Amino acid sequence: MIDQEPVVRPHPEHVVLDIGKDVGALVIHADPELHDLQIEICRADNEGGKREHQHILERPIGGQTMYAAVFGGLREGTYTLFTHNAVRESGVVIRGADVTTLDWRTR
Repeated sequence: MIDQEPVVRPHPEHVVLDIGKDVGALVIHADPELHDLQIEICRADNEGGKREHQHILERPIGGQTMYAAVFGGLREGTYTLFTHNAVRESGVVIRGADVTTLDWRTR
């Protein structure tokens, strides 16, 4: 079930990441065409378990617009990402006190 979240508006708010020791974060950059796409994430060793989700949001920054999803507070490990309930990317490594970045842009 997809939540009906207010994601279509621009999100100029700052993102605060609580990372350190064995907790990291993931940022996914995307094209505008993926705006509002829901991305689900789970540990690779528990793909049938509970998934967290975020949406690709419009983020105006410094006079430019970028599109990104941000997952904070991820325990160190390897993760799988899903879109439309299918695996989009696997083997995503999250390290403690670090921000992993994925670029899904086509240009």
